[in-house]
Amino acid sequence: MDITLIVTGVIAALVVVTIAKSMRIVPHAELHVIERLGRFNRVLSGGLNFIVPFVDTVRAKFTTQEQLVNLNPQSVITKDNVSITIDGLVYLRVNDAMKATYEIDDLQTAIAQLAQTTLRAEIGKMELDETLSSREEMNQSLQRALDEASGGWGAKVTRVEISDISVPQDVQEAMELQLRAARERRAIETKAAADKNATIAKAEGDRQRVFLEAEAIERMAEAKKKEEILLAEAARQREILNAEGQKQALELIAQALRDNPQSGEFLLAKDRIQAWNGIAASDSRNKVVVPYEAAELLGSLSLLKNMVEPPKAHRQVD
Repeated sequence: MDITLIVTGVIAALVVVTIAKSMRIVPHAELHVIERLGRFNRVLSGGLNFIVPFVDTVRAKFTTQEQLVNLNPQSVITKDNVSITIDGLVYLRVNDAMKATYEIDDLQTAIAQLAQTTLRAEIGKMELDETLSSREEMNQSLQRALDEASGGWGAKVTRVEISDISVPQDVQEAMELQLRAARERRAIETKAAADKNATIAKAEGDRQRVFLEAEAIERMAEAKKKEEILLAEAARQREILNAEGQKQALELIAQALRDNPQSGEFLLAKDRIQAWNGIAASDSRNKVVVPYEAAELLGSLSLLKNMVEPPKAHRQVD
């Protein structure tokens, strides 16, 4: 009876152990590589999985989360023979657990070594200034190289970040002097460009001013020329009018002489009277008026009297 109970207990225990061994609970975001009798069988994902107890064994476990691989600081020589110290970070994700198990011995160590080798090769192609200013380009180039190599290992490199680049103290001082000289050169160039622009602007302003002054002088000369032309035209018209007036006056005098021959004597007498009036109106006391041809003057006066008085009617002779 005791033996039966013992055997039953042993069998029950074996059944419980077998059932426990046959169940495999895999946490979420994990992958378990299962081998059956030393050969790859399958990959278990998150959740409850069943395996053959005592036959199937877990060969490796991987997480599907991004893994961080820290690149230790290393000395690298640039294209212009400057030794710098650089370190960085590599982010990767396992997407094929079987390859990560059987294609590479230590995935993270292999990625770290490959990253350092690739980083040396990439920096060796660039000069120091380009290395310091092209960090983003180096990250992308390093990521492409690592992703291409890690694809056969069942991993995907998602990001590469170069965290720090250190240069020797003497090189840093030389770079600071170079930057200071470059800033001073840019300042001098900026000032020279500003002076040049100011000189050009002043010359342009002077040119515009001279042009405007010349244009104003030209307009004034044209206006003066037009004014002279107008004045000359006005003088010509005035001369023409005067000539016309004199012509008409002479024609009237000629007509009067034809109508009355004594009209000429009347005009001469009138002019002589005006001349005597002018002499008489003079204030000078040192003058002596001696009439010349007084009889002719008296004749002119009598002629003037005859012309002024109306003509007498002729007596009719019976």
